Amino acid sequence: MIFRRSPLTSVGAAIVGLVVLAAMAAPLLGTTDPIEQDLSAALKPPFWLADGSIAHPLGTDHLGRDVYSRLVYGARISLTISVLAALLGAAVGVAAGLAAGYLGGRVDMVIMRIVDLNLAFPLILLALAVVALLGANLRNLVIVMTITTWMIYARVVRGMSLTLREQEFIQAVCALGARDSRIIVRHILPNVAAPILVIWTLEVARVILMESALSFLGLGVPPPTPTWGRMLAEGRDYLTVAGWISIFPGIAIMVTVLGINFLGDGLRDLLDPRLRQQT
Repeated sequence: MIFRRSPLTSVGAAIVGLVVLAAMAAPLLGTTDPIEQDLSAALKPPFWLADGSIAHPLGTDHLGRDVYSRLVYGARISLTISVLAALLGAAVGVAAGLAAGYLGGRVDMVIMRIVDLNLAFPLILLALAVVALLGANLRNLVIVMTITTWMIYARVVRGMSLTLREQEFIQAVCALGARDSRIIVRHILPNVAAPILVIWTLEVARVILMESALSFLGLGVPPPTPTWGRMLAEGRDYLTVAGWISIFPGIAIMVTVLGINFLGDGLRDLLDPRLRQQT
């Protein structure tokens, strides 16, 4: 079992599981309304410091909002955007890669030129341009992340499809008169599923970082909705007097991304037969 061979995979799975659980159970775990302001309790430190209170275990921000509650609810936004964007990016990229790799010819040329054109733009600048054009909301952020994600899947799947279509079992199915759509869905897609799953986990982590960067720049989900990136931005002016406003969301981003990467590495070891033979 992969979890026995790789302790880091177990750590990654535990981290991801806890973050998902916290996001799903945010109404139960949160101590207060994450957008409720209480200026009389502004800049309260965490409970273990002087003047801290257990009512606000991780302290409050400059508007008196509970950092812990905003952190828990912020996990919902980060996970929603990253998972949806990675799924949509996978759907578009896998479909494009399968078509380009198996059909070849003009289809391959057109799709790969679109991929090259997309990759020619710095992804963060492309995201900034699209968000500035469409506006900042949850739907548009998912669209932006999808646009910056699908090319990775397309390139990997195309390369594998080019190899698979020359294999004897594919040639045999073609000789039997199977349609291209059936060959792609029933025979090529299952053989590229493993790397797609690994890429998907890593893309979820990358999208979390990009969403946090856009939120930090003020181009994420509009306030007062709590997001980890916006919490970082709101706390940057108070780093010397109330560092906890930025420190805790920063730790949440780092630990979550680290956990997803650990889990992705474990899935790669589990699904790659060459790596399984070495262990």
